[in-house]
Amino acid sequence: MKLIIKLAITALLANAAFRVGTEYLAHYQFRDSVRETAMFGAKNDEELSQRVIELAENHNIPLEPDAFIVRRDGREALVRGSYTKPIQIAPGFPYQWKFEFEVQVFTNTVPPLPGAPVRPARKP
Repeated sequence: MKLIIKLAITALLANAAFRVGTEYLAHYQFRDSVRETAMFGAKNDEELSQRVIELAENHNIPLEPDAFIVRRDGREALVRGSYTKPIQIAPGFPYQWKFEFEVQVFTNTVPPLPGAPVRPARKP
């Protein structure tokens, strides 16, 4: 009987670790995509804000337009926000997990030199 209880507890812990780990992986992938977009993909704040919303949808992240800020100061871009996502820690027990992100980058505004090879466009 003890063995069955130990195995059940181990299975619950493994399930919780897998679910939380999966959500953190999606969070880090989203944050890296926002960083790349802020550096290379957006020309102004409105375009960057729209792209952040699209990236959140692509990564299944419930991010509202008013849950983050976009700020630029010269070549520096800042994107900061947070969202809450329910994670099923155990069967029938969802937990509202809060994720926060902050991306501060220097944008690339230098045009390529004449005759430089053209890099293919990246797919989102």
